[in-house]
Amino acid sequence: MADRPELIAALPPLDWRQPWFAPWAGIGEVAQQAVQAGAPVHAALPAAPGVPRFVTAASLPAGMPYESFVYAEGAVPTRDNLHDFLNGIVWCAYPLAKQRLNRLQAEAIARDGIGARRGPLRDAITLFDENGAVFSAPAPLRTALQARDWQALFLTHRGLWAQARLWLFGHALAEKLAAPRKDITAHVLVAPQGLLQPAQVDAWMAATLDAAALAAKPFSPLPVLGVPGWWPANAAPDFYADATVFRPRRPTAMPRS
Repeated sequence: MADRPELIAALPPLDWRQPWFAPWAGIGEVAQQAVQAGAPVHAALPAAPGVPRFVTAASLPAGMPYESFVYAEGAVPTRDNLHDFLNGIVWCAYPLAKQRLNRLQAEAIARDGIGARRGPLRDAITLFDENGAVFSAPAPLRTALQARDWQALFLTHRGLWAQARLWLFGHALAEKLAAPRKDITAHVLVAPQGLLQPAQVDAWMAATLDAAALAAKPFSPLPVLGVPGWWPANAAPDFYADATVFRPRRPTAMPRS
């Protein structure tokens, strides 16, 4: 039995059979068992090739930006909570992409310092790091998502979802899905069809994520419980009729003459 009941309360058991968590199950189940046995989160997370060390949150010096510390020390300060636990799982699943984003953040901080506002690049990186996902799918689904054509995406082309994958990346997004609700929405990077394993997703992100592209916030919103097979209720077509969740794209303003 664990001798740290406060830690168990802060890190509720996750259902690794859920489709959004299933790609991480091999990492997550072992780490969660270690926490349940009493290990702090930083010690429960596995050591993996290419992944920085996980250290206590107290390791971060006062006044030093988190991103700069991770980049300089090759270590991730980790609190004993679900948010940081899932951040560690994402580091283990996508080390190349996380390192790429961390480097871009650290370089921006070294160049621009820490101000009242992050700026377009750091704002976009933070958004994706917290709430991002990658959508690998056939072209009709990618087009429909970018157009926010929910009818085409989820109903007209529903059969194409057998060839599609949605990969969670954001640890705050994953934390929300520990208690699923209909309006949970990811900021999605659209990827080519054929990314079938986490390592492929990781390599694609590491090769694709660059400062100029990220600063433009190239993300599409996707209510994730609309994904076929992710939530029983979406088998009914009227699930997608809720315009408070499945919002149409705003009309583009006409230029003034």
